[in-house]
Amino acid sequence: MKFTLQWVIATFGGFLLSLLLIEIGEKPDINVLQGVVGGLLVALPQAFILRGRLKNPWLWVWSSLAGWVFVTTAGIGAVGWMVLSTQVLLLRVVYGMILGAIAGFSMGLAHWFAIQQHSPLALQWVLISSVSWALGVGIGSTVGGLLYHLTQLFLGEVVGLAVTWFVVAVFTGVYGGKIL
Repeated sequence: MKFTLQWVIATFGGFLLSLLLIEIGEKPDINVLQGVVGGLLVALPQAFILRGRLKNPWLWVWSSLAGWVFVTTAGIGAVGWMVLSTQVLLLRVVYGMILGAIAGFSMGLAHWFAIQQHSPLALQWVLISSVSWALGVGIGSTVGGLLYHLTQLFLGEVVGLAVTWFVVAVFTGVYGGKIL
């Protein structure tokens, strides 16, 4: 439970800190540099939490950066900082879950390289990451779309991204504590 709470605070706190430097937008608006900066601001506090579990927590940071570079350059987009352009809720759920699963798989695979020597369950991290991001982006983009529809304020989309990161942080924290 202690690990999960620390992980959620580190991950969600890193996302909130990233909002000071990254402008939230639609897919074409978020570039690789923004994905890397945001990824770094999330990975650094995560590495701090992992310092007692990994011999070299900097590998976590480097693998996170590699994952975000891949996700943004491969056309998936920096899913943690972009909003979906459609306002059709069903499409937000489906498209969000698909994008989230692909991005989560990519990030999980990148992280696997950093943790494989430290845990015999490291390969499970790829699945946990994929499912966590699929659920997070699906739920978060739906919440963001609903709030935007109700208020006509883009702030609703930002709240949706916060929901995304919170869901991802909780799921990866709960299962990561068993794997990492």
